[in-house]
Amino acid sequence: MDNVLNIIKDFTQTYHQKLISLARAAENSLNVLNISDEVKNLKEEGIICDLNEGNAPYRPRYIVVDFEKFFKNGSDFLRLNPPNDIWEATNNLLILYKHIPSITSFPVYIGNIDYLLEPFIEDEKEAYKAIKLFLEHIDRTITDSFCHANIGPKRTKAGEIILKITRELQNSVPNITLKYSDETDDDFAIEAVLTSLDTAKPSFANHDMFIKDLGENYAIASCYNGLPVGGGSYTLVRLNLAYLAKKAKDEFDFLDNILPYAVDVMANYMDERIRFLVEESNFFQSSFLVKEGLIDKDRFTAMFGIFGLAECVNYFINSNNAFERFGHGKYANELGIKIIEKLDEEVKKHKNNFCKFSNGNFLLHAQVGIDTDKGISPGCRIPIGEEPELPQHLLQSAPFHKYFPSGIGDVFSFDVTAKNNPEFILDIIKGSFASGLRYISFYGNDSDVIRITGYLVKKSDIEKLEKGEQVYNDAVVLGLGSVKNQRILERKVRKI
Repeated sequence: MDNVLNIIKDFTQTYHQKLISLARAAENSLNVLNISDEVKNLKEEGIICDLNEGNAPYRPRYIVVDFEKFFKNGSDFLRLNPPNDIWEATNNLLILYKHIPSITSFPVYIGNIDYLLEPFIEDEKEAYKAIKLFLEHIDRTITDSFCHANIGPKRTKAGEIILKITRELQNSVPNITLKYSDETDDDFAIEAVLTSLDTAKPSFANHDMFIKDLGENYAIASCYNGLPVGGGSYTLVRLNLAYLAKKAKDEFDFLDNILPYAVDVMANYMDERIRFLVEESNFFQSSFLVKEGLIDKDRFTAMFGIFGLAECVNYFINSNNAFERFGHGKYANELGIKIIEKLDEEVKKHKNNFCKFSNGNFLLHAQVGIDTDKGISPGCRIPIGEEPELPQHLLQSAPFHKYFPSGIGDVFSFDVTAKNNPEFILDIIKGSFASGLRYISFYGNDSDVIRITGYLVKKSDIEKLEKGEQVYNDAVVLGLGSVKNQRILERKVRKI
């Protein structure tokens, strides 16, 4: 009850932020999951973390609606007909967004918006106004940076308009990813690069790599999560490799015993979360999204997250010599690959009948970290402050990306002078994807909108929150914590 009262009295939370916090407090007052003592112990030790999903899952963590089907059929539940022009198209989407749940209570995927809107562009001036109002409405009402739009891979008039408006508005929501492939026009990609240097979006996804793992009908949702359209992810639980390493006698004990044990315990915990959601919460029996075919339980999977690989490896290396540590040393990098290979092997041994999309398997995910992580790096990333030169960094990172179909990525800050040579950045993207990189993000070091880990916030909003002022974006509080605990603003600035 003290927690509830503290939420009610919190001066820094808006009314709607308090509503969400109170709902979480209510859910967490329950004890309905059958959790083993092994799970409880590893959770208390900080080795297993459910990322505040709550004690009684009543909606999937990530929902990826089939917006193309929505446009084709309309919605009986929402009393919406298929759209006929740009105004009806944007209006229908904004209405549907209000009814898509997720772990954040906001939609984490809002569609391949350029492809969705392209058929309705007749008068470019009118389309520009409609899309600008559309994006402005999203930023002011979907007040959470985990809201994610996709564009590409092909150049469209709608895509060009979206990039131009994104630079003009300087908003942190929605996050955007460009699905990049050989079909992507160089001029369009360069416009995307310039937009990213100015606003930290779009990121670039290796379209061919995601298709190979997830099929043609996939989306990038939330941070950089690759998931099937018409489905999503029941849950995302993460394993703290940095803390887990300390339970092992040495790296061999870790690989042979400790890691397999932890994977098994966490997988069973994920099973229980999924079981309650599917069998007891009645979400899939009651949601109009299911009834109208906008999502299908058979298109869902679950995400087995990890973080702290660098600290795990460095614990076993036990060296302060920078050239021997993760990201630099040959043995350290090879050990990192061995750990992820073993992780992949153990996770694939586990089967969950509800994860039909992924043939009963959980999908590996390099989790981006949360605001309370202190001294532990996201996913498989090299720690901030220890980054090597850019070519070495990219080549070190690329071999890890093939193991993470549901998401992994690297973030780079560039000096403002990079805006004078966007072709250089495009060459980096092309070379990185050819080397096996799955996803890459960057921003200019003079930008107000910055990428924290996988999500965006405005530095000016962080400054307001730090002064005790209210901001409407939920994710700013996470960004403030990450700036303090993960040294986000201290990333190595790359120069051309």
